[in-house]
Amino acid sequence: MSEESREAGDRSDPAESRPDRPPIAGLLETLSVKRNAAVGAVVGVALAVVVYAVRALELLGPAGGTREYPVLGPDGYFLLLAFVLASATTLFVAAVLTVIAAVRALRAGDSS
Repeated sequence: MSEESREAGDRSDPAESRPDRPPIAGLLETLSVKRNAAVGAVVGVALAVVVYAVRALELLGPAGGTREYPVLGPDGYFLLLAFVLASATTLFVAAVLTVIAAVRALRAGDSS
Protein backbone atom coordinates (compact mmCIF):
# COMPACT_ATOMS: atom_id res chain seq x y z
CA MET A 1 0.00 0.00 0.00
CA SER A 2 1.28 3.43 -0.82
CA GLU A 3 1.59 6.25 1.67
CA GLU A 4 -1.27 8.17 0.06
CA SER A 5 -3.74 5.28 0.22
CA ARG A 6 -2.94 4.70 3.92
CA GLU A 7 -3.58 8.35 4.70
CA ALA A 8 -6.84 8.25 2.77
CA GLY A 9 -7.85 5.14 4.70
CA ASP A 10 -7.24 6.94 7.99
CA ARG A 11 -9.70 9.66 6.99
CA SER A 12 -12.67 7.33 6.75
CA ASP A 13 -14.26 8.92 9.79
CA PRO A 14 -18.05 8.54 9.49
CA ALA A 15 -18.60 12.14 10.63
CA GLU A 16 -16.50 13.43 7.74
CA SER A 17 -18.36 11.39 5.13
CA ARG A 18 -21.75 12.81 6.18
CA PRO A 19 -22.98 16.23 5.17
CA ASP A 20 -23.10 18.86 7.87
CA ARG A 21 -25.94 18.11 10.25
CA PRO A 22 -27.18 20.09 13.21
CA PRO A 23 -26.53 18.49 16.57
CA ILE A 24 -29.29 16.21 17.83
CA ALA A 25 -29.51 18.14 21.10
CA GLY A 26 -30.66 21.22 19.21
CA LEU A 27 -33.38 19.22 17.49
CA LEU A 28 -34.58 17.75 20.78
CA GLU A 29 -34.65 21.23 22.30
CA THR A 30 -36.49 22.73 19.33
CA LEU A 31 -39.16 20.02 19.48
CA SER A 32 -39.44 20.26 23.31
CA VAL A 33 -39.07 16.50 23.63
CA LYS A 34 -38.14 16.64 27.32
CA ARG A 35 -41.21 18.74 28.18
CA ASN A 36 -43.44 16.57 25.99
CA ALA A 37 -42.22 13.42 27.73
CA ALA A 38 -42.91 14.97 31.13
CA VAL A 39 -46.43 16.05 30.10
CA GLY A 40 -47.04 12.59 28.65
CA ALA A 41 -45.88 10.94 31.87
CA VAL A 42 -48.19 13.07 33.99
CA VAL A 43 -51.17 12.37 31.72
CA GLY A 44 -50.36 8.65 31.53
CA VAL A 45 -49.96 8.20 35.28
CA ALA A 46 -53.08 10.26 36.02
CA LEU A 47 -55.16 8.20 33.58
CA ALA A 48 -53.79 4.93 34.97
CA VAL A 49 -54.53 5.98 38.56
CA VAL A 50 -58.09 6.95 37.68
CA VAL A 51 -58.77 3.74 35.75
CA TYR A 52 -57.14 1.60 38.46
CA ALA A 53 -59.17 3.33 41.18
CA VAL A 54 -62.42 2.89 39.26
CA ARG A 55 -61.76 -0.79 38.64
CA ALA A 56 -59.93 -1.97 41.75
CA LEU A 57 -61.98 0.05 44.23
CA GLU A 58 -65.17 -0.74 42.30
CA LEU A 59 -66.23 2.90 42.21
CA LEU A 60 -68.79 2.14 39.50
CA GLY A 61 -70.01 -0.99 41.25
CA PRO A 62 -68.81 -4.58 41.16
CA ALA A 63 -67.79 -6.11 37.88
CA GLY A 64 -70.24 -8.56 36.40
CA GLY A 65 -69.34 -12.22 36.56
CA THR A 66 -66.65 -13.91 38.58
CA ARG A 67 -63.12 -14.43 37.43
CA GLU A 68 -60.04 -15.94 38.92
CA TYR A 69 -56.71 -14.16 38.69
CA PRO A 70 -53.91 -16.67 39.20
CA VAL A 71 -50.57 -15.77 40.81
CA LEU A 72 -51.04 -12.01 41.36
CA GLY A 73 -54.70 -11.80 42.25
CA PRO A 74 -57.01 -9.08 40.97
CA ASP A 75 -55.09 -6.16 42.52
CA GLY A 76 -51.76 -7.24 41.04
CA TYR A 77 -53.35 -7.92 37.68
CA PHE A 78 -54.98 -4.50 37.51
CA LEU A 79 -51.80 -2.84 38.75
CA LEU A 80 -49.89 -4.37 35.83
CA LEU A 81 -52.62 -3.26 33.42
CA ALA A 82 -52.43 0.26 34.90
CA PHE A 83 -48.67 0.29 34.28
CA VAL A 84 -49.16 -0.75 30.66
CA LEU A 85 -51.87 1.89 30.22
CA ALA A 86 -49.64 4.58 31.75
CA SER A 87 -46.70 3.61 29.51
CA ALA A 88 -48.75 3.53 26.32
CA THR A 89 -50.49 6.80 27.13
CA THR A 90 -47.17 8.47 27.95
CA LEU A 91 -45.71 7.42 24.62
CA PHE A 92 -48.80 8.46 22.69
CA VAL A 93 -49.12 11.91 24.29
CA ALA A 94 -45.38 12.63 23.96
CA ALA A 95 -45.41 11.58 20.30
CA VAL A 96 -48.46 13.72 19.48
CA LEU A 97 -47.00 16.77 21.23
CA THR A 98 -43.66 16.29 19.47
CA VAL A 99 -45.34 16.03 16.06
CA ILE A 100 -47.31 19.21 16.80
CA ALA A 101 -44.06 20.97 17.78
CA ALA A 102 -42.40 19.73 14.57
CA VAL A 103 -45.24 21.02 12.41
CA ARG A 104 -45.12 24.40 14.17
CA ALA A 105 -41.34 24.58 13.72
CA LEU A 106 -41.66 23.78 10.01
CA ARG A 107 -44.38 26.38 9.52
CA ALA A 108 -42.33 28.98 11.40
CA GLY A 109 -39.33 28.17 9.19
CA ASP A 110 -41.39 28.51 6.00
CA SER A 111 -42.85 31.89 6.90
CA SER A 112 -39.52 33.52 7.76
